[in-house]
Amino acid sequence: MMTKAVRVHQVGGPEALVYEAIELPPPADGEVRIRQYAVGLNFIDVYFRTGLYKAPTKPFIVGNEAAGEVVAVGPHVTNFHPGDRVAYYSNLGGYATERNIEATKLVKLPDHITYEQGAVLMLKGLTVWYLLHKTFKVEPGHRVLIHAAAGGIGLLACQWARALGAHVIGTVGSKAKADLALANGCDHVILYNEEDFVARVKQISRNELCDVVYDGVGKTTFPGSLSCIKPRGLFVSFGNASGPVPPFALAELNNHGSLFATRPKLNDYVGTRKELIEGADTLFSAVIEGKLHVPINHAYALKDAAKAHIDLEGRVTTGASILKP
Repeated sequence: MMTKAVRVHQVGGPEALVYEAIELPPPADGEVRIRQYAVGLNFIDVYFRTGLYKAPTKPFIVGNEAAGEVVAVGPHVTNFHPGDRVAYYSNLGGYATERNIEATKLVKLPDHITYEQGAVLMLKGLTVWYLLHKTFKVEPGHRVLIHAAAGGIGLLACQWARALGAHVIGTVGSKAKADLALANGCDHVILYNEEDFVARVKQISRNELCDVVYDGVGKTTFPGSLSCIKPRGLFVSFGNASGPVPPFALAELNNHGSLFATRPKLNDYVGTRKELIEGADTLFSAVIEGKLHVPINHAYALKDAAKAHIDLEGRVTTGASILKP
């Protein structure tokens, strides 16, 4: 059968995203076919489109998370059936109206979680889950700094850190984003374009600094992030929205107080089916219990993926954004 997808034939700018018809074979052994109702939009999609992250083949379909309904199952699939509501995080293939995917990548959506929420919770929500529960276990009394606090990951991270009892400082690029971050769990917000965020963190914390810094921005916030961390604290560099963190001397960690640093990725925290289910269960429970609200502030038609990327790179979007097949 034929389906519609957004593919990249040659890496480049937003114009590299081509909306076209493709042939979809029947689901193979262990696979499930999904009719997708919402697809998550993420900065990692830009990294693949530009070639910063290498796709294994060309052409390739962009996109790492989506939610929809099972419409067919391949041989030896016993735990999913047509009609099941499902969501997934996976490497590539998301920007499509229908797709086949390994059943092991799927989780079932609880009744109280919408397709739209499911589509943005799998990559962004699971990322926040591992950052706050596994990479560094946020507990009451911790002081955390979250860069890009009004972004899709940022808003979820601020809410969840606050629910865990942390004191949350966020950085944002505009007054409107500051208001959004404050409404989503931030105790203090720093406008990094107008203020020296390191000086403000020192002021806010009375020079006690932060237990952990979550930095998905990269180049422009480094090395300032290191100066915001208390001795033996942790620098978590999990993204490169402004470009990769440049190579730096390991002695810098010593100079800032015997710091720890890590460059984690989601794949290494949901590497097994058990970890994936643990993360998804914890995440969905947090939403159902009201600890996490999932603000979806922008929705684009799948065919308008190029416009969505322009807005994403131009920092026009706030919170989570989706594509609607």
